[in-house]
Parts: sequence; structure tokens; C-alpha cells
Amino acid sequence: MITPTLITEHLEVLGSDGVHVGIVDHMESNGEVRLAKDETGGQYHYIPLGWVVHVGMKVHLNRPGADARARWSTH
Repeated sequence: MITPTLITEHLEVLGSDGVHVGIVDHMESNGEVRLAKDETGGQYHYIPLGWVVHVGMKVHLNRPGADARARWSTH
């Protein structure tokens, strides 16, 4: 399980295929990662912490970038 405190502002989020998904704005208290607006077409998009498989210099997801973009949510 990934520790949410490892996911910090400005980290790049990549799909399992290395495709850029977005940039972290911050972690929500409900366990979702909020992506920066300027990276996602002018609105916030959210991905669940459960999609994250590794955090280092970047946030790596367990699904390809296109799938993550197709399944992210908005609030």
C-alpha cells in the first residue's frame, strides 16, 4: 500500500505505459489524488490512491495513461 504522504505537489503522474497523465495538485482527505487544472483542460481531475503502484521522482499508476484519463473523475 502506498503512503499518501509520499504523493506531493508537482510530481508527474505516469500511466503504466509511461504516458503522462498529469501533475499532482495535492492529496485529498478522501484518498484521491487531485491533478492540477492547467494539466487537465481547465478543471480538476481525480484519481484514486488505489491506482498508484509506486512513488519516487514520479507517481506511477497500475493502468495505461489513456485508461487513467478515460476513468478519472471530476467533482
